[in-house]
Amino acid sequence: MELIGSLAEQSCREELSKSWGGLRESGNQLFSILADRLGLIVAMTNQTGALRGLKIIDLSRVLGGPYCSQALADHGAEVIKLEPLGGDETRGWGPPFEGDTASYFKGVNRNKKGIAVDLATAEGIELLLRLLEDADVLLENFKPGTLARWGIGYEEVLRQRFPRLVHCAVSGFGADGPLGGLPGYDAAIQAMAGLMSVNGEAGGEALRIGLPIVDMVTGLNAMAGILLALHERQVSGRGQSVDIALYDCGISLLHPHLPNYFASGRTPRRSGNAHPNIAPYDSYRTGTEPIFLAVGNDRQFARLCEYLGADELPGDPRFADNGKRSVNREALKRALEDYLAAHDGRELAERLIRLGVPCGAIATVERVVEHPHTRHRGMVVELEGYRGIASPVKLSRTPASYRAAPPVLGGDTREVLAELGLSAEAIDALVRRGIVRA
Repeated sequence: MELIGSLAEQSCREELSKSWGGLRESGNQLFSILADRLGLIVAMTNQTGALRGLKIIDLSRVLGGPYCSQALADHGAEVIKLEPLGGDETRGWGPPFEGDTASYFKGVNRNKKGIAVDLATAEGIELLLRLLEDADVLLENFKPGTLARWGIGYEEVLRQRFPRLVHCAVSGFGADGPLGGLPGYDAAIQAMAGLMSVNGEAGGEALRIGLPIVDMVTGLNAMAGILLALHERQVSGRGQSVDIALYDCGISLLHPHLPNYFASGRTPRRSGNAHPNIAPYDSYRTGTEPIFLAVGNDRQFARLCEYLGADELPGDPRFADNGKRSVNREALKRALEDYLAAHDGRELAERLIRLGVPCGAIATVERVVEHPHTRHRGMVVELEGYRGIASPVKLSRTPASYRAAPPVLGGDTREVLAELGLSAEAIDALVRRGIVRA
């Protein structure tokens, strides 16, 4: 403990010295800098994650927002999830259910305190404002204009009342423009942003990508935006609003299809599992199960052919380089599958990747969970009565931690309101009047 204390003191001196240097450069920023630095020092002395000391009020529901706040919570932020009295609708998105809560909800809501408040009431809004008094971040995914209708719009109220607050609004299309204010849903955005147009078999129908990729990348972009705003706050002392739209995030995923369109003027077409720019980069039949080859250069192609005994293929003018292989991909696929037919797919994939040839057997979800490397990387979280997907972000000194299963609806309402200074009697009265659920 003495060592920890001395390190904390040293860090304190260093941080205060930096802050004092900032005073010399810009005296008007002293108090904001000191506030951020001291918050950092507190975190350093009692740390369970890189974001220890941050307080986030999460009003978001369904997926993008909760995915973002869970990632922040895994890395130490205190997240208070505020649900309507009926709960986040994904609590009912089953089966499967675990108890009375769908696994869908449980997948993105661990490490959070859960309270239930009716924000359609003046008392509910007042409770939210009290929660924001010492909060760093407000995350919401209401239809644009909802906070303003409640009398707590960011520009009109929150920015003036809480100048250091970072507000993150996740929406379908943003607040303005031709589609501004409209609701957004993952599958609809996949269609509207062009993702479905490039997904599916050549000559077949457009297909939805088989997971809510737009919602999830929106959550990741929201997290990045929040962290950028918090970093900037250390300099300016001021918060700001972060605008994250599903539509924008969907378009951002169109690589390499959009750059290809910019360069060629040709509308990208569906190509199944085949890459539009690279060959061999596709799924291939073997003697047993299919494998996926992702050969990105001539050296890897030569190594693949050498292992398969297909020595004539690298010298074939049709396959001399990636450009020619891409043009002649169908002939190349037929030639490779003739050689692959003699091999067990799973065994071959293991051998090829160890030889430096990008390749993988096409695994089921069950096999992914059972794979020893999944366990080695700590990608399965196991708490009492809960299993989930772990954080993929591995920090050497302040790793993610998994402290609590997803909350029951209103399970932490009494604790959180008591921390605001409300008496047990006052909380009981709010419950009886239908303002909160506990």
